[in-house]
Amino acid sequence: MSVLVFTENWDGKFKKLTYELVSWASEVAKMINSTVTALSIGSVAEEELETLGKYGAGKVLTVETPALKTLDSQAYAALLAEVVLKEKASVVILSNNNTGKAVAPRLSVRLKAGICSGVSKLPLSTDPFTVYKRAYSGNAFSRVVIKSDIKIITLAQNSFGIIENPVNATVEKADVTVDNSLVHTEVKDVEKQSGKILLTDADIVVSGGRGMKSPDNWTPLLELAEALGAATACSRPVSDEGWRPHEEHTGQTGKIISPNLYLAIGISGATQHLAGVSASKYIVAVNTDKDAPIFETAQYGIVGDAMKILPQLVEAVKHIK
Repeated sequence: MSVLVFTENWDGKFKKLTYELVSWASEVAKMINSTVTALSIGSVAEEELETLGKYGAGKVLTVETPALKTLDSQAYAALLAEVVLKEKASVVILSNNNTGKAVAPRLSVRLKAGICSGVSKLPLSTDPFTVYKRAYSGNAFSRVVIKSDIKIITLAQNSFGIIENPVNATVEKADVTVDNSLVHTEVKDVEKQSGKILLTDADIVVSGGRGMKSPDNWTPLLELAEALGAATACSRPVSDEGWRPHEEHTGQTGKIISPNLYLAIGISGATQHLAGVSASKYIVAVNTDKDAPIFETAQYGIVGDAMKILPQLVEAVKHIK
């Protein structure tokens, strides 16, 4: 019985979250006295595939076919199910991003397997198999017992970290059948954003709320983000007012993120907003209202006017660097 991890790639390259998945899978494999098999779909160089061995993947299966160049959750789930059964995997791990959220439920139905999404720690127990996740928009924690023979997990991003556990990875072409009739997704056009850190990839995010008072006051916030090498974000009222683009909106109805550091500037901390950022490792809040709900979630807080504090933060960061 093995642990199977689906390793998503971007233009043939793996990102931090891929290595985090393999690291988590490797630790789970130790707990159940098993091995890690990684599955890669798409065109990825062998040297890149072999890097998975650095984090504990002893076997790397690769599938490269034009039919699966674009994510189609139905086709991906069918292929994954076939690999799971051939590899006799007892635990299947995907990222809790858009791909994982699309594929994991379909895979669960195909395999009649129990599923837990957004897991943030190693299993608390393997008998029974008990995992830990946030619940109620991050306001509580839940222990979920999965009783099926095959367990499917989606791991919350930035919730575990990267652990080196070097093994010699063997790279093989997966012996699977790709059913082209299941592929119904066609990409007509692609527009790529360049010169900007993506919110979902960022380790540090600087976010502004209505406490910024005006779109004209955003310059020091952008300067702080640039100094920190961070992505920029905003609360829903800010994007609704047109102060910032909608793709920067974080929260229950926007992007769900989990960076290592989230700086909330002038954000009161409504439940809907916290639902999208509560998985952040550290939250630092700046607000004039000492009773703002954001301070209940933040590890560090500054009570004061953002317009006065932001320039000082920018200077402090530049001085340290």
